Amino acid sequence: MQNKVVIAKRIYIKAAWKFYDENGDNVDSRIFPLLNAIHESGKLTKAAVELGMSYRHVWNILKKCTDFFGSELVELQKGKGAKLTPLGEKLLWAEQLVNARFEPQLNSLASELNLEIQKNLTFKEPLLRILASHGYAVALLPEFTNKFKLNLQYKTAEESLQALTKGECDIAAFHLPTDFVNQTLVDVYSKYFKPNTYKVIRFVTRKQGLMVKNGNPKGIEKIEDLLRADIKFINRQDNSGTRLLIEEIFRRATVDFEQVAGFHEIEFTHSAIAAYVASGMADTGIGVETAARQFGLDFIPLTTENYVLVCHHKSVKKFAVQQLIAELKTEKFQQSVLKLAGYKPFCCGDVCNLEDILPW
Repeated sequence: MQNKVVIAKRIYIKAAWKFYDENGDNVDSRIFPLLNAIHESGKLTKAAVELGMSYRHVWNILKKCTDFFGSELVELQKGKGAKLTPLGEKLLWAEQLVNARFEPQLNSLASELNLEIQKNLTFKEPLLRILASHGYAVALLPEFTNKFKLNLQYKTAEESLQALTKGECDIAAFHLPTDFVNQTLVDVYSKYFKPNTYKVIRFVTRKQGLMVKNGNPKGIEKIEDLLRADIKFINRQDNSGTRLLIEEIFRRATVDFEQVAGFHEIEFTHSAIAAYVASGMADTGIGVETAARQFGLDFIPLTTENYVLVCHHKSVKKFAVQQLIAELKTEKFQQSVLKLAGYKPFCCGDVCNLEDILPW
């Protein structure tokens, strides 16, 4: 009797909020998609249709939530539709901020779970271990792994490169500006490499810049504007590649870090920076264009980066690496990259020497 081949479905993880009080009363979890639908449409009726609920059902959810919080979440305006109250807006943005903040950790955990599931199936594909700083293009890779198993974990670029030199992963990723040399980043990365030992698999370019609210109400145009007293900045965490990029951009603009309000307040992902700005808790932050567009923000480009994959020169010949390279060169993958604002599949899948990317 022939063994039946079972194809594993992919498991995803998303954070969920639960509000409850000392009496054990809680809030219907559907309040968050409801608030988002009202925010997007400005109409309670449209929100109900979008969520597949009756108007009465939507109204009952809002009523129960109002009773729970003791304050209105939505304001109905006669002839003008509906809009979120300050509390409703705060709840919506808080939910989006938390999801954005923990997205890399949840994706990494999902990757581990999917790998464990696949271990129990009858087919045996080669395993490819990738450690990378979180990014929108690298997050596409799990959808393009038909001929190999992928364990994709999100770490800082330095953690990824350190693991690569120890043989704890097959591929690591790092990013560098294309239009100037960031010596700090070069120094950080160079200490993990020996000449003529590693190869680079070209991947994508991406734009990094200032995220500002739609319409740019504060009139922010350049880094020097962050010195204004009415501008609050939100920064990335220490040791992240983007944080080191931010500090280099500030140095080149001769902007004193200590004079920038909010410089020491941090978030952990591009999406979290965008959510923070969208919520009004900051006026601007630096991140990739995709995150800005995801949260309806305007974007002021500052630099373009090469985001590349690096592996030991012997690993290039591995079957799983060859299959990854083949997928990167497909039109389907490259079209997926082009759908990400600010991303381009630059020489995607081409293999070159590390020395061609990293100035020694």
